[in-house]
This record gives sequence, structure tokens and C-alpha cells, in this order.
Amino acid sequence: MNTTMTSTDASTGSLEELLTDEFLAPFRARAGEYDEHNTYFAEDLEQLRSIGFLAAAVPEHHGGWGLDLAGLAKIQRRIAHFAPSTALAMSMHHYWIGIAAEFERLGDTSSNWILDEAARGTVFAAGHAEAGNDAPVVMSTASARRVDGGYRIDGHKMFGSNGPVWGFLGVHALDASDPENPVIVHGFVGRDDPGVAVVETWNTLGMRPSQSHDTVLTDVFVPDERIGRIVPAGDATDPFLFFMNIWALGLFSNVYLGIAERSLDIAVRSATTKTSVAIPQGAYAANPMVQHQIAEMFLELQAGRATLDRMIDDFLAGVDHDVMWAAHITSAKWRAVESAKRVVDIALDVTGGAGMFRGNELERLYRDVRCGGFHPANDALTHETVAKAVLGIDPTGPRW
Repeated sequence: MNTTMTSTDASTGSLEELLTDEFLAPFRARAGEYDEHNTYFAEDLEQLRSIGFLAAAVPEHHGGWGLDLAGLAKIQRRIAHFAPSTALAMSMHHYWIGIAAEFERLGDTSSNWILDEAARGTVFAAGHAEAGNDAPVVMSTASARRVDGGYRIDGHKMFGSNGPVWGFLGVHALDASDPENPVIVHGFVGRDDPGVAVVETWNTLGMRPSQSHDTVLTDVFVPDERIGRIVPAGDATDPFLFFMNIWALGLFSNVYLGIAERSLDIAVRSATTKTSVAIPQGAYAANPMVQHQIAEMFLELQAGRATLDRMIDDFLAGVDHDVMWAAHITSAKWRAVESAKRVVDIALDVTGGAGMFRGNELERLYRDVRCGGFHPANDALTHETVAKAVLGIDPTGPRW
């Protein structure tokens, strides 16, 4: 695991100020090549590591930048303008740091080792996705059994972004040793732990540079100090899971909005520069239908940004949505992703056939934005979660 020091220096200004167009321009230049060759964004990572970006959410007294969810979400949206896969994979790192930072604010220092590792430049990844499990995090096809000093975990995890470089993978597994009271064990496996195997499976429609490979766990020992939480199976009310959901969905939803914002920029540039012999005024922007399309893109973006930003602002303001929090979080993610997909679709209509060609940025963004629907909560789970909350159905009871 990489332990390059990344402590920040106040004399360099804020993290947001460091992420200038000039700093990020090479990311866009490399994004197409990474996508074409299905390779990891190694150069992007090293450039981000050089300014301490892996410690963006690490409190300042641990050597980080101390950003809250809103501050980091804004930056992730911006990075996605240049390199969506880079932004997405970094979201999967940052939400673990966010969880640890939230617990320290509550006076619980048991996860502070995560903050220190991130400040040293260690990459974290998410090992939650599993075949045959549509209730992520609260249920698991992986198994955990208690042993002296920790747990032994077996399982097959999918969609592990940062596959080539992660140092720790956050995983969950079912301990059913008490059949009447099964629990989900949340812990972190180290890349070099015996029984951990990263399997290179990533060859996908979009978000290819994230290199979100599978990880097979065979009798992997996780010591107690790396056990983050043990919660009843099916119960998402524990603060560990609440912080996980709001940080994870809040961050990667902003990535998809960043894709949409970039697509709008491309569409506007096309409409104001592309001409037709059949349009006396020259540019396509004079066409009322194109104007309608540009307006529709803007309206979709306004809805997605407003919903997501309000959810994050409510969290930071301490608004008590009680049992409705799950509905607010999942619906904000759903709205952001659906708005983003719609914006990119319209952008292709505005720009025309050029967007069909491989190597065109909008063609890549069109593929990348499709991936938003696969993140938890997907369309079906979002509607289930929201409906149960509105109807007052206990989500910890029988599913249906």
C-alpha cells in the first residue's frame, strides 16, 4: 500500500483553489485514452495525491483539508467535468473517510485509523456489491464467523473501484451463528491480507478507468481493530450506515451531475458554433427547437442540483427527517442520476451525429452517465424505499 505523505500546507490556499482548470486539463486529455484502453487513471491519482486530495475530508488536526460533505461534493462535481471515472472512484474512497470523520465529531475515535491512513495517501475502496443481493449493506451473501481477536470472512465482492491500487477494502458479511439474531459485520480487509484476491473483471460500457474489479475473500482474517460496526441484519438505522449512505450517495450523485453540466457546456458550444445552409442566421442556436432543448437541459439540471444540494444541506444543518431520511437520501440520488441521463441524451440530439463516434467526448459521457442507475439505490429499490417510508411500512420487517 502506498504511504506517501500527503499532509496539506495552508500556504497553498484551499483545496478548491488548487483544482484550477490548468490543474485539471490533463485529466480530460487522459480520460479518453484511459477509456479506450480500459486502464486505471494512475496519472490522475498521483496528481491528486500531490495536493493531498486523498485527505480532503480528513480533519485538519489529522493532516487533512477538513472538508465537510457539501464542500467535497462540490469539488467532486467539478472534477467530473474533466474525468468522470476519476471522480467516481475517488468518491468510493472519500465516503469511508467521511464516515470516520463524522464519528470523531461524535466523540467516537475507533475509526481514527482510517483518517490517519488517508492522510498518508492510502486508497480505500468499497466492497459491498454482490451477485444475488439487491439489499446492499443490510444483507450479504458473504459470511463472517467469530474467531479469537476478530472475524474470518468469505465472499465474492464486485464493483470495487480503485481495483489496482486500494490499500483497504471496506466489506460487510453475514454472521448467522445465532439464527434468531443474524448480524452484519462491517470491517476492512487489507490488500496484502492472506486470502484476498483482486480479480481483473472490469470491461464495461462506461466508467472504465475506475477499474472496479471483483475481490474474492477466502477465509480472510479481519482483526477487531478493523471491525467498523456490527448491526442487526436488515436494519439500516445504525449511524454507521446512515453516514455511509449520505456520504456515498451524496458524493457519487454529484459526479453524475458533473457529467450533465459538462454535457450542457458541450451542447451550448455546438449550438452556437454549428451552422446550416438552411438557417439564415447561421448558427443552430437560432432554431427554436434547439432553444427548447437547451432550456430543457437547464431545467433538468436545476431540479437535480436543487434536490441533491437540499438533502446535503439538511444533513449539515442537523434537520431531523427521522424515519424519512432514507427516502430523502435515495430520492435525491435518483433525481440527480435521472436528470443527468436526460441532459446527456438531449445533448446528443443537439450536437448531432458527431456524438456517435468513438473518441468523441460526448459519446464517452453518454456511456459513463448510464452507470448511475446501477449504484445503490437503483430504480426499483429507490421506489420501494420511498413508498415504504411514505406509507409507514417498517423497512426492518418482512420485505413483502
